[in-house]
Order: sequence, then structure tokens, then C-alpha cells
Amino acid sequence: MPIKSTSPLSGLVRKSPFKPIQEHMDKVFSCVSLLPQLFDALYNNNQGQVNIYAEKIGNLETEADKLKSKFSLNLPTSLLMPVDRKDLLSLISIQDSIADSAEEIGQILTYRDMVVPDELKALLSELIEATMEIANDANIMIKRLNTLVEVGFGGKPSAQVEDIIAGVRRSEHNIDNIVHRTRRALFTVEKSMDPVSVMFWYKLIDLIENVSNLTENMGDRILLFLSK
Repeated sequence: MPIKSTSPLSGLVRKSPFKPIQEHMDKVFSCVSLLPQLFDALYNNNQGQVNIYAEKIGNLETEADKLKSKFSLNLPTSLLMPVDRKDLLSLISIQDSIADSAEEIGQILTYRDMVVPDELKALLSELIEATMEIANDANIMIKRLNTLVEVGFGGKPSAQVEDIIAGVRRSEHNIDNIVHRTRRALFTVEKSMDPVSVMFWYKLIDLIENVSNLTENMGDRILLFLSK
């Protein structure tokens, strides 16, 4: 008589390996969704609120880490569906890196009292808004995965996901432009700033940009599902 796993997650994975990935992405998106509030607190010089939002992001990232670990430990070595195990593990790792970036942003703003140069405020707001839009697209992509399984990764649902991925690529290109303008604005005022703060501002810009780069990587990974 075959031995059945008593792990609820293991059973869930056999039914749909995407359900745990979707649950993980919900946590990741929750992390990113706190960035606007985090930066609003920073603009208002409210370090107490900065610390609160940074802590919330950190807690959500920890929850995402736990979901990722459970998924990795309970994912069967073979799946009776056209998705490779390594591709699923790669996808959830990319998602987790998005949460890591959000957490690191919060950590930097917690252990350093950062002052936002006036020249950066509008550009940072534009960058955060664009980052939220692309993160939302990432969340939608992941939520569509179950439908792709039902239609065998083809048909109209597949075309719809490909359209979302194409939109992600356009958004990522737009964010690259915003990042370039933000770095340029920082460069023009960096001589009047504390050199260490300048270094951390470049780091923060890189971390925000990383969310869009990783989202594009997620789209590339999903395109692999569609092509197999």
C-alpha cells in the first residue's frame, strides 16, 4: 500500500504547484505595497512612522521566507504537468528576492536618518508609483497561472498573460528612464550632501529599481512555461 503524505502543503502542491507560489506572491506584494507609506513617512521626517512601516515590511518578508521554505521542502521531485521543478523553484526565488529588496530598503531607512533632497522628491514619488504598478502586474501574472494549467498553457489565457508580460517589459523600460533621471538629479546635488548619505541614496535607488528588474525576470520565467 502506498504511503500518503500527511503534509497539507504537499497535497496541495500535487493538485496545483502554483497555489503556494500565489500565496507567497501575496506576501511579496504586501511588502512592496508598504513602500509608498514608508517614503511618505520619510518625506514628512517622521522617523517613528518610518520604523513602523519598515518593521511591517520585515515581518511580511519573514512570512514570505517561511512560505518559500515550506514550498521548497514539500515540492515533489516530479510533477505530472508541463512545468519543471527547477523552474518553479526559480520563480519563487525571484519573487522572494523582490521581498528582500523591499526589506533592505526599510532596513536602511531604519538604521540611518535619511533626509530626502528636494531635488529628488518628485522623481522618487514617480519611481515608487511606477514600481507599484509593475509589482501589481507581477501579482496578476502569478494569479493567472492556474488558468494556464487548465488550458494546457495555450489559447486565449496564454495570450492574455503574454500581453501582461509585454506590458511589464514596457514598464521596466519606463522605470529605467525614471531611475536614470533620479540618479542624474542626485549627481547634481551630491557635492552639497554628506558623502555617506549620497552612497546610501544610490543604494536605495538601486534597490527600488531591483523590483522592476526582478519582475521582468518573473515574466521571462513564465514565458518558459508557455513555450514548453
